[in-house]
Amino acid sequence: MPAVKEGAEARSLELARVLLVDDDVTSRLTLQTVLEAGGYCVDVAASAAEAVGKLDEQEYELVLSDLGMESPRAGLRVLAHARLKDYQPATALVTAYHGSKPRQESRRAATSLFVETEDLAGLLGHVAELIGLRASRRLARSMRQPSVTTS
Repeated sequence: MPAVKEGAEARSLELARVLLVDDDVTSRLTLQTVLEAGGYCVDVAASAAEAVGKLDEQEYELVLSDLGMESPRAGLRVLAHARLKDYQPATALVTAYHGSKPRQESRRAATSLFVETEDLAGLLGHVAELIGLRASRRLARSMRQPSVTTS
């Protein structure tokens, strides 16, 4: 019988991994706390460069990024890099500023999801939906691929 892993290590293996990218420490910590309370394993990055490094080191089911960090389009660069990864995480822009609206190009780049963090219940619902859609896409792709047999 295989050994059962205990504690945080076993728990983190079961949770969906989310990369949260935001240069505002208050927003980042608040969102991290909410996502972890919602049952997700959350890694954080305070800049686009840090996020790119984490994307290259670890696989994520979802990447949530603030749009403007060290530059007005830094968040779009993070999401573009995430979409290049073979593991194809779901991606979305988040904002902590009520009433802000993305430009149309930003909205399209984030798969039409723009979440305001003042709607915390909605945030968790959107996160679950994005991760579910990613899982469905991966399953559909795997079913279309021809099976490989070895002789």
